[in-house]
Amino acid sequence: MASQSFTVVIAGGGLGGLTTALALRWRGLHTVVLEQADALGEVGAGIQTAPNASRILFGLGLRRQLEAIRTEPSDQVRRRWRDGKIIAQLPLADRVVGEFGAPYWHYHRADLHRVLLDACADPEGPGPVTELYTSAAVVDIDRTDPQRPVAVTRDGRRFAGDVLIGADGIRSAVRDAAGFTDTLVFSGEMCFRALIPGDKLAADPATRFLLDRYHSTIWYGPDRHLVHYCIRGGEYLNVVAVVPSTIDTDLSWVLPATASELVESFPGWDDRVAAMLSKAEGDASKWALFRRRRDPVWVDGRVALLGDACHAMLPYQAQGASQAMEDAAVLAEELGAVTRDGIDGALIRYVNRRATHAGMVQDASLQNMRLYHLPDGPEQEERDRLLRDFRGESDVSYDWLWNGTPLAQHETESHSYPFAR
Repeated sequence: MASQSFTVVIAGGGLGGLTTALALRWRGLHTVVLEQADALGEVGAGIQTAPNASRILFGLGLRRQLEAIRTEPSDQVRRRWRDGKIIAQLPLADRVVGEFGAPYWHYHRADLHRVLLDACADPEGPGPVTELYTSAAVVDIDRTDPQRPVAVTRDGRRFAGDVLIGADGIRSAVRDAAGFTDTLVFSGEMCFRALIPGDKLAADPATRFLLDRYHSTIWYGPDRHLVHYCIRGGEYLNVVAVVPSTIDTDLSWVLPATASELVESFPGWDDRVAAMLSKAEGDASKWALFRRRRDPVWVDGRVALLGDACHAMLPYQAQGASQAMEDAAVLAEELGAVTRDGIDGALIRYVNRRATHAGMVQDASLQNMRLYHLPDGPEQEERDRLLRDFRGESDVSYDWLWNGTPLAQHETESHSYPFAR
């Protein structure tokens, strides 16, 4: 490999940052991850990896680790808000593997994060072990030497590298410090996130059906929608509920929430929705939903952005983390093919290969905000007619989103599925 001796500093130790570190490590690069929190971890919520993301994670040697923590939905189900009537039901599981060559899986975010973290720190893994630092919030960038940007943390530590990657989320400090244009837009909506214990659902005849089979379910209604799926083999039902925002975003973007708030946010919906949401417990929360305007400027010198820092999208395609993982794979492929002298060209190629694609997913997610929340009437009826065939949701299709790989070169064998047991 040509990239044997340079260093990439990554601000952000979330799923995007760790996938980036691991992908770069596989290419033989030295990686340093700076996480602002006091401990490396993830919030208590679920996450989906569509085949495009599963394929990348498999290629990083994580197939067996992921199978140990995944829950595989058998179907995708779409329901009407008032009576719970099923609009459409599409098989997932084996059908997805057969059509796309990789699975559609659900996880607890903390479990997926732990798999990535362990792989970055594994002394037996390929390439140099990733250096991980916590309580390391980046607040400034020193570019006195433009070839060696220095990330400066709040407590004054300095981390120099040949490249600095801002994988530090929608409120990216690296983005701000580097002087990129502010592209944030508030959607006017907020998202409840909650976990509901599976045993509470099983004990209630009104909600027991949620555990009969593992489904990925979307309920569509006027001005709001509801998503739920099982994680940890049915230990929890993960709930994502989008409603008009009541958060004062000048004060906070994230606030705690209660089960009663969740129930009250879905008046007039099928009684089973209230029965389900009333069982939420623990660290339920509500998040103001922002996005970034589509903008292809992700690189400034040796500073580059990744994931939500450059293309934050609304959660209407369930592709936020998956697109960050695609970024990570392409960035590693480009940087892994050059020496120090080729870094600038590699970063430009990274953006050229990723910005249009991610931007299309941003646009599709924004389109779906309106489509998901149509009031009852002729337009809603036409939407539901198209949804029965899993068409008409946005300008991008599952075939386009899930097929293939963003990589120019990939090892087919490493993506094969199922693996030998």
